Amino acid sequence: MQHVRRSVFLTGASGFVGGALARRLASTGCPRLNLAVRSVSDGFPAGATGFLFDQLDAHTDWTAGLSAAEVVIHAAARVHVMNDAAQDPLAEFRRVNVEGTLNLARQAAASGVRRFVFLSSVKVNGEHTLPGCAFSAADAPVAIDPYGISKQEAERGLRALAAESGMEVVIIRPPLVYGPGVKANFLSMMHWLKRGVPLPLGAIDNRRSLVGIDNLVDLIVTCIDHPAAANQTFMVSDGEDLSTSDLLRRLSAALGRPARLLPVPPWLLRAGAALLGKPELARRLCGNMQVDITKTRELLGWSPPLSVDEGLRRTAVAYLAGLGAH
Repeated sequence: MQHVRRSVFLTGASGFVGGALARRLASTGCPRLNLAVRSVSDGFPAGATGFLFDQLDAHTDWTAGLSAAEVVIHAAARVHVMNDAAQDPLAEFRRVNVEGTLNLARQAAASGVRRFVFLSSVKVNGEHTLPGCAFSAADAPVAIDPYGISKQEAERGLRALAAESGMEVVIIRPPLVYGPGVKANFLSMMHWLKRGVPLPLGAIDNRRSLVGIDNLVDLIVTCIDHPAAANQTFMVSDGEDLSTSDLLRRLSAALGRPARLLPVPPWLLRAGAALLGKPELARRLCGNMQVDITKTRELLGWSPPLSVDEGLRRTAVAYLAGLGAH
């Protein structure tokens, strides 16, 4: 396990990725670990110091958390939501993900932080890839939805700040992140598979990249002090792309359940989703979204430490343990 020699301030420590990262950092001998949490009841690993920050915008004062920090890892964000209730979603995403991020980064630079690691999103690259193609860090950004646009604008502002201040900036763009404690659509998939619900997803021959939480955390930790990471943008994945059908079959196996997948043609799924007013759902289930991690491997000498199957196994074990606890 990597030994972290830098004092770190981590935002988003109450979240899915931030919580896993906080536990990893606390176990590596990090000399000082400050965590931004949303609530004093969230808890944090032994040896870390928690600071309550209940907002993320242009007015947040980060002084307490930045104390003695050499590296900031910014994992807090307003995340992508399917049914956004905000009257102006883009304005709300910009308030948190752009203005809030750049406010933190300016304060970090002023306090002497040497490196700022920003957890961005593959949505900066776009929403889908053509067959046989993959997004790379060198591609021109084509963010489409408000969340992706806000992340793209934050990246642009961070690069400008790095050029002005000399603070190093590292940007990481993960695709779908899964792992123990995952929520949203991935959790719903496990519910369906555990219950043996027949799903019309057995004939989908697409390719999608995803990343297990342990692999993402490992890359973030690598970027804390790797000299080649300075002022770079990295894609990340498990290194193996799966079709939706294959993912469901392998996740079913991890859950110890047979996969009941009906071979419905993708064109029929798209037509049905369009009639229901949910074309986005069909696009995600049937479309391609691949990322190229060649640069990440070669520049950092990094490879995903866990296979897809091991990541799915750990996710399933935690899910089943949670059911047993209830």
